Amino acid sequence: MTTTSSGSGGVAAPSERELPPTAVDDEVLEHERRRWTPARIAIWGAIALLGGLGWVMLAIIRGESVNAIWFVFAAVCTYLIAYRFYSSYIERKLLRPDDRRATPAEHSENGQDYMPTDRRVLYGHHFAAIAGAGPLVGPVLAAQMGYLPGTIWIIVGVVLAGAVQDYLVLFFSMRRGGRSLGQMARDELGVIGGAAAVVATLAIMIILIAVLALVVVQALGESPWGVFSVAMTIPIALFMGFYLRFLRPGKVGEVSAIGVALLLLAIVAGGWVSESGLAEYFTFSRTSLAWGVVIYGVIAAILPVWMLLAPRDYLSTFMKIGTIVLLAVAIVVVRPDVMAPAISEFAGRSDGPVVPGPLFPFLFVTIACGALSGFHALISSGTTPKLIEKERQTRFIGYGGMLMESFVAIMALVAAISIDRGIYFAMNAPAAMTGGTVETAALWVNNLGLTGVNITPDVLAGTAQAVGEESIVSRTGGAPTLALGLANILAQMFGGAALMSFWYHFAIMFEALFILTAVDAGTRVARFMLQDAVGTFVPKFKDMSWRPGVWIGTLIMVGGWGGILIMGVTDPLGGINTLFPLFGIANQLLAAIALAVCLAIVARRGTVTYLWIVLVPLVAVTVITVTASLYKIFSPVPGVGYWAQNAAYREAIAAGRTSMGAAKTPAQMEAVVRNTFIQGTLSIIFLVLAVIVIAAATAAAIRSVRAGGRPSNEEESVPSALYAPSGLVSQPAEKELEKRWLAEVGAPSRGGGH
Repeated sequence: MTTTSSGSGGVAAPSERELPPTAVDDEVLEHERRRWTPARIAIWGAIALLGGLGWVMLAIIRGESVNAIWFVFAAVCTYLIAYRFYSSYIERKLLRPDDRRATPAEHSENGQDYMPTDRRVLYGHHFAAIAGAGPLVGPVLAAQMGYLPGTIWIIVGVVLAGAVQDYLVLFFSMRRGGRSLGQMARDELGVIGGAAAVVATLAIMIILIAVLALVVVQALGESPWGVFSVAMTIPIALFMGFYLRFLRPGKVGEVSAIGVALLLLAIVAGGWVSESGLAEYFTFSRTSLAWGVVIYGVIAAILPVWMLLAPRDYLSTFMKIGTIVLLAVAIVVVRPDVMAPAISEFAGRSDGPVVPGPLFPFLFVTIACGALSGFHALISSGTTPKLIEKERQTRFIGYGGMLMESFVAIMALVAAISIDRGIYFAMNAPAAMTGGTVETAALWVNNLGLTGVNITPDVLAGTAQAVGEESIVSRTGGAPTLALGLANILAQMFGGAALMSFWYHFAIMFEALFILTAVDAGTRVARFMLQDAVGTFVPKFKDMSWRPGVWIGTLIMVGGWGGILIMGVTDPLGGINTLFPLFGIANQLLAAIALAVCLAIVARRGTVTYLWIVLVPLVAVTVITVTASLYKIFSPVPGVGYWAQNAAYREAIAAGRTSMGAAKTPAQMEAVVRNTFIQGTLSIIFLVLAVIVIAAATAAAIRSVRAGGRPSNEEESVPSALYAPSGLVSQPAEKELEKRWLAEVGAPSRGGGH
């Protein structure tokens, strides 16, 4: 529950009346958490046994096929155990939150950026912001290497690395008044390390947003059904924004029902449009769609948050969590068999048609967001820390929010490996390999030497017809493959073959909402970061309400990622196939930067005994990303190394050749030379900046350890005057205190309007 001071429209301030305690006593709360009753022992014992059985079935007892139900059991049980025990360990030993201390949302409440927000609503907002294309696309592309390596990395990686990063960054930013990652880096690492962190973060953001947008473009190209349905989400979100602000303020449940109904209608109407004379008006080339997304990015980043961004986030949260839960239930009910091998023929090779390069390190940078994501650090040090009601809630929102994203990644992996392997490779290889037709694609797939795979042109054509598309060949980007897998599973539970096309385009809209939310939110965050950085030299830019600064910052950032997007769409080598490794490396390098900043902060606090909690994921992600970067920079294999590819095409042009590999014209050959130069240069820049930040953080940590800790950069503690439970489910002692607040103070008054 929450109460605010009388100055913000709530009840009387603490100085005017005596309030109940603002937090349950730590010892009481800890006693309740650690009290083991027979029922608790039985429940956790059953969870451990079920999870262990799931892992045994996936990793040890493997026949010709594996039932997908074991992925659900292994993942969910591991998440529950990790959240209950490991995140609690981090809370007790490393962070030691204090709910008697006011958070920035309380002591700096302004009704706009800072406002106490109900933990359940904030969980949805946070999840909507962090969940982009990564957990959907990465696992689909990495399925080329088999299901087991990806499953282990997604689940174990999130427990020990991804959720830890999100939790720590959120907590440390909250303790510093909601400061951004770049600001914390400047405070902790000094001028050089801080400057490198700011530049690296801005540059990496450009790549991340560009690839997110590229996934949407690849999914919607030449698909009138998909374009119409996704385009309709914009007026729907605008309607919801105006409805809540002017027509029916506060009627969240009412507008949610209307919004979901309109979304479903948009999907059905998309089918009507695709079969009518209107189809030609919604059929666009990928280049045209890319320009449309660029224009959308500018508008969405400039419009007021309440008008488009907030209602779209709210809509997408329903779609994201609801669809993933629905898919998990369908997997348990339908129990589809997974025909993909645990470890595939391409795991030890560098010539994979979907993701070139060996399993280590490329599996770990391809599955970026589902296990560990640097992008999350920007959200965890952006809007979320300014909205937290109580310090203990950071565990539920930070660690718990990342566990949900990991579950999204597992469901995406299951959907991808539940379809025929021949169809999988025909969809995810670029047209230069498949030939672009069902006949050439079938011939190419059958010559890959895959065990038990023999695809026919009729199967590829029939699959496209079943989902209402002209073709599924070379629909790269991962999103169409995920949509097909999701449609296959859901159609077996609801509607059968007759609803395959509906479920396919439902999945496309689901993915587009995921991704566009990250595109517009990411552009806005990137603009804030740029304005803050430029504001160091031109103070006027720090004023986020200064319209020229808003426009200039937005146009610069959109121009950056828009240029990379256009490059990817027109890339003869297949944009997503060449850009996604760079996306994954950049994202994980950003995670290394975030963890390095956390390392410096933990060492400054003097908690050396528990430094390993940060050090383990930091060392792992540093080794992975540095190795991957060196591959992309120095590998002599043209399919892996950017510079090797650049040299091969330059030599071919110099020799007078007019075509080579995927490039069929001299202009396309020159495009490959230009694109690989840009990608190779960015790889070098990202690596150098990340190494500078990690070195600066290591030096700062060593100084702090030698000094036994140093003065903290945290804000001064301010006593709290509000109360709220710490997690999704209130403990008995929390429920009692909640009753006291209701009886003595009354219902909460939240500036956020929730």
